[in-house]
Amino acid sequence: MITQLTVQAVLEKAIEKEIESQQLYQNLSQKMTNEAARNAFLKLSREEQGHEDLLRKYLRGELGEGGLKKEQVLDYRIAEHLEPPAVTPSMGLKEVFLVAASREKASHEFYLSLAGVHPAGRVRSLLERLASQELEHKRRVEFLYTEVAFPQTDGG
Repeated sequence: MITQLTVQAVLEKAIEKEIESQQLYQNLSQKMTNEAARNAFLKLSREEQGHEDLLRKYLRGELGEGGLKKEQVLDYRIAEHLEPPAVTPSMGLKEVFLVAASREKASHEFYLSLAGVHPAGRVRSLLERLASQELEHKRRVEFLYTEVAFPQTDGG
């Protein structure tokens, strides 16, 4: 089912998801005993905060020309991109990294789709940059997944 949403509603939902990602990564960092994993999640949390800040600027109209009007209606299946898998307390580290990678993939696809409805310009470039950063987050989390799922042995 396609839901009609305004640009404002999409931005508010994106901000909500960025905040959820920040909290998830902050919580995961506190549970990590591996320092590299802890630092990776802290960095991801800070970067998601930066995304939230940029989206809030867009919502306030502070990004300049190239932005869509907040009341403009978009036909967009937002739930397809923003429904992450459920996180449970009993998840193993490997599964946690898979959840994080899934979230980052969905965010990447969301920002690419949102950029696609914008005219060329500053806002479109910003959304494309956010998409690229989310893809980099996915790459980092997948690297951590491989470190846990396929640990090196002393024999190489």
